[in-house]
Formats: sequence, structure tokens, C-alpha cells
Amino acid sequence: MRPFEILNALLLKIDGERTIEIIRTYLNNLLKRYSARGFLMGLSGGIDSALLATLAASGIGSEAVHAAYIFDRNNEYESITNARCVAERLGIELKETNFEPVLTRMGIYASSPMQITRGSRTVNRLLHWVCRLVLGESPFVTSLRIGNGELEEKDFRRRFFKIACQDVETALNLRHQQRRIILEKQASEKNFLLLGAANRTEWLTGWFVKGGIDDLPIQPLKGLYKTQVRQLASCLEVPEKIIKKSPSPDMMRGITDEFAIGMRYHQLDLALDYLEGGITDQDIKKMGITMKTIKQVQEMKRLSSWKRTPGGEPPPVDGGPTSTLRLWQAGRSVNPNIIAPR
Repeated sequence: MRPFEILNALLLKIDGERTIEIIRTYLNNLLKRYSARGFLMGLSGGIDSALLATLAASGIGSEAVHAAYIFDRNNEYESITNARCVAERLGIELKETNFEPVLTRMGIYASSPMQITRGSRTVNRLLHWVCRLVLGESPFVTSLRIGNGELEEKDFRRRFFKIACQDVETALNLRHQQRRIILEKQASEKNFLLLGAANRTEWLTGWFVKGGIDDLPIQPLKGLYKTQVRQLASCLEVPEKIIKKSPSPDMMRGITDEFAIGMRYHQLDLALDYLEGGITDQDIKKMGITMKTIKQVQEMKRLSSWKRTPGGEPPPVDGGPTSTLRLWQAGRSVNPNIIAPR
């Protein structure tokens, strides 16, 4: 781990054993309360869903956990191999579904922008940088502004976004929404309880699709920062290749979450914690995070409020500044020479 990653992990570190036990108890109680036969969840090949599946299988038994991998032509081969790896390791059922025919009928592959994005990693990243340059911010933030109603039809950024980015945005949204529809149908038919794997970082910044698979009523990890998800994944020995894999929408080669958002997850986590009254000014400076970054994260949080629909199950654990699970007292500055244990 690099120095800033070590300090980041220390500042946001939680009591792993206690957190795991609370989530396992919560999952057991959910099954009883809803009289469900088991859980169903999407496995994406990423760390969040891998952790959730591991928590469920180790807490209630692998026979009651069912997973689905829903893919199309744009998914990376690494994603399905990771999903299969998790399912095989845990001994859980994995159903693979190709929903490309559905997406084809919806016409999401037909536009020129979508055909271009099937190109190389370099082309996709170059196109994204051009859009960022023209818009003066990441296309993701512009999409939040549009959803928040802050950009009028005649606004240049909105018109440019519609021409250059809207088809790609629509394709991403439809994928996540269709995955949810498919999983909700499967869960209803078999009396399974459907779980989502959104985390606190993505929820507070709006990095999820409204009405999609990460906007489900039951999200057991929604109270934990990405850093804390990684911590628990290490505690439960989720395969290292999955922990180290760069989180990605898995739709455009070369476009990871951090690249699209325009910020590293450790920056997002610390900025969000700082905004909620957690880590100190000293800690932020030691991490090299500027007030400009803090303001950008604050803006994402404000602009994405329309996505966070009230309701649903409250998450069983809270990794925020006031949490009793936090091992480093909120408001207390940390010695930069301390090395956090892995």
C-alpha cells in the first residue's frame, strides 16, 4: 500500500469483526422478517458484490444465497471470470444471463457514439477528456446538473452533452435498470429477497443509476465507505485480484469509476468524512487533499440529492464520523508516521 492509502485506511478504519457480525445478524433477521427462501444478488465481478455475497454465504449458508451475472457485448471477460471465482469459492449458485437481445430491441447499440465507444481504451479515454475539456467538468457532474434541473435546454453544456454524451449515458442507465427488472422478476418467482451492493461513497456522490440495480430498497453496505468495504473484503479473504481490481461501470474499455468521476476513491471517502465533521483539517492536509477537491465533492453530494429517494431498509452499519464502529476517534488528528495494519 502507498503511504496515502495506509493513512486513508487508518483514518476510516472500523472494527471489522464487529461490523461483519452485525451485518450477518441483520441478514439472518431479514430472511425471517420477510419469510424469504433466500437471497438473490447480482455479481458484477467487483469488490462490493463479492463482499456482500461473502457476508451472506458465511452468515446464513451458501445454499440460501443465489447470484446472477447479467451481461452483454460490452462486458469485460475479467468480470465474468471474477464472478465465477466468487461463486465457486463460496459454493453458491450463479445464473448467467445474456440480455443483449433486450438491449438491441431498445436500440442502445445503434447510435454513432455507442459504436465509437466499442473501440480502444485509448479512444474512449481521449473522448472523455475532450468532453471534460468542453464542459469544464466531468460529464458525470454535468449529468447530475441536468438531473437536478440546473441546466436549461438552451444552456451550451446541456446541448453539448445531448450531442456527445447522452446516448452513452442512456445506455448505461438502461443497462442498470434492465438488470434490476430481470433480478426483481427472478426474486419474485422464487421468493428470494433481492439485495443491492451500493456503498456509502457512491450513494452520497450519486455514482449510481436511479431506478437501477444499485438503487434497491435493501442495500446492506450503504453505510460503508469504499475504503471500509475494502477493509472488510480483506478481513473475509475476498480474492486479492478482486480487491485490487479498479472499480468500473464495465461498459467502455478504459473508463473506470475514478476516471469517470474525476477523483480517486480515497479522496472521495476522506472528503465526504470531512464534510460530515469527521477527520480534521490537519488530516486533510497530510493527505494532500485541497479545499478545491472538498468543494467538488460537496457539489457532487448537493447535485445528486434528487437520486437519493427516501425509504427502503436503513443500512445495518454506519462507517461515518459518529459511528461507534470507528477505531479512530472523529476529530482527532492522526500521526502520519503511524502505519496502519492491513
